[in-house]
Amino acid sequence: MCGIVAGVSNRNITPILLEGLRRLEYRGYDSAGVAVIENKGIHRVRTIGKVSQLSSLLLQHPVLGQTGIAHTRWATHGKPSEINAHPHMSGEDVALVHNGIIENYALLRDKIIALGYTPQSETDSETAVHLVHQELSLGKDLHVAVKDVVAQLTGAYALVIMSAREPNRVIGVRCGCPLVVGLGEGETFLASDAMALNGVVKQFIFLEEGDMADVSAEGATIYDASGNKVERPIKTIQLAEEAISRGHYRHFMLKEIYEQPQAISATLEGRLSGKHVYAEAFGEKANALFDTVEHIQIVACGTSYHAGLVARYWLEEWAGIACQVEIASEFRYRKKVIAPNTLFIVLSQSGETADTLAALTQAKGLGYVATLVICNVAESTMVRMADLVFMTRAGIEVGVASTKAFTTQLVGLLLLTMVLAKKRGLADDVEQSLIKAILQLPQLVLETLKIDLAIQQFAPKLADKEHALFLGRGASYPIAMEGALKLKEISYIHAESYAAGELKHGPLALVDKNMPVFAVAPGDQLFEKLSSNLQEVRARGGQLTVFAEEHNHLNTGEGITVFHLPKVHPLIAPIIYSIPMQLLAYHVAVIKGTDVDQPRNLAKSVTVE
Repeated sequence: MCGIVAGVSNRNITPILLEGLRRLEYRGYDSAGVAVIENKGIHRVRTIGKVSQLSSLLLQHPVLGQTGIAHTRWATHGKPSEINAHPHMSGEDVALVHNGIIENYALLRDKIIALGYTPQSETDSETAVHLVHQELSLGKDLHVAVKDVVAQLTGAYALVIMSAREPNRVIGVRCGCPLVVGLGEGETFLASDAMALNGVVKQFIFLEEGDMADVSAEGATIYDASGNKVERPIKTIQLAEEAISRGHYRHFMLKEIYEQPQAISATLEGRLSGKHVYAEAFGEKANALFDTVEHIQIVACGTSYHAGLVARYWLEEWAGIACQVEIASEFRYRKKVIAPNTLFIVLSQSGETADTLAALTQAKGLGYVATLVICNVAESTMVRMADLVFMTRAGIEVGVASTKAFTTQLVGLLLLTMVLAKKRGLADDVEQSLIKAILQLPQLVLETLKIDLAIQQFAPKLADKEHALFLGRGASYPIAMEGALKLKEISYIHAESYAAGELKHGPLALVDKNMPVFAVAPGDQLFEKLSSNLQEVRARGGQLTVFAEEHNHLNTGEGITVFHLPKVHPLIAPIIYSIPMQLLAYHVAVIKGTDVDQPRNLAKSVTVE
């Protein structure tokens, strides 16, 4: 869950490395560092904190060179500290940056100590750089040395290594964590994300599992996991600058909340008419494969898991298909009984989420009728691996707390529901009424965003709170779960979510005048049931806030605040009601002064287990 930028150039590479780190800082950011080959030696600068602190250090102590590696770190092994920051070095002439986890590092650490090396850090990464140094001391060149070290490693990782002995070369290895090659004029780069090199190069090679890239200023030679020289396709990508800047917004998260009408429009474009949804939106073979589907298994993590939970309600109600939803880290490690003709679905914003990727890899050999990924990154590992693909087209999402990626995943799952429901006999008139509701989504989200100012004015009431409860019923229950997750992610207020009917089975004991309680209350068939649960809260003096459909009987009064949202079809209510959950979390976080886009201890792309 870190950022890597490296390369060999005919110009000073340090500014390019720093700018790349800034672009990747959202992925992980408790420390940062850069190492450049300079005057036949390696000059390294590291610091805890943000890339801006590293930039300040480099202004005081400039580093110049044409070959270098750089890294932002999110701690997995060892606390955030300068000594644990990357790049790691062995001697004065070998440096390494690393994403992921080396699982057998304890054994390797004993090995390097026996060889006479003294580890300086608490990290698993440092073991690898000493092993490379040892192989180089035997007279091997850098490529062979790295290859022989990789053969000793177990885990999921991306490595980039350089040596002052071969100053015009860096080696990159991809094993379970993403790594791309950027091709320029007289310069070649490696990065964990193509976004790091936006504006520097336009042509990219996306390394495949097990690939090793031998990089020089003239280009890159790629070897596969068996050591054979291979050609990988070159992709031309140019990101719009406005997609990776905040514009006039204070934070990326707020910008991305407001981008949702456009993002949802992009997700819908070309995938449905006024009469039906095109099965081909999920892949060339989707139409025939969907004919055989009798069960669905959804696997995801975090916010994507909540999207999957909403989809379960949709699929079972409208398509009549049994659906299971499971957290990826749990799915991986349990024995499974797979029903015949089950479609396996994974959800991931990045397409690189480690637990979800591992679950997809495992599923490929378990007899599912097909695998489907709903994802936002076209060149991601999951997209390349799955049988069927639905791209959400949300655009770059920088804020760690997912917003537009979540709502566009929901839209993708909703379109899938419609396709499967039609195959299982959904009446034409019902289908067309549901599609009419779906086509209204962008405009309804735009209208819902008008609630922003009212939520901003309400937010100070939560500034001194330490706990909150979120309630919902039916498909609104996962939205309550998402609301609680958003609040705790960026405001650091402890929040829990419950199915509202569970209040009297324990959580009601927590309710008093100091406990804020939030309810997701669209005007569906469960509204009256939910209203009864809300009366239980009011009777105990709970401070109740309700997000409800306009023109219902709930109004702001003593002990209750009501935010009215547009009247919507129950099918699309989960998408609409997720918007105020996002705005609430955002404004409370701003009031509390937390780092909204980069909350503590979290990273955007979770590429470690």
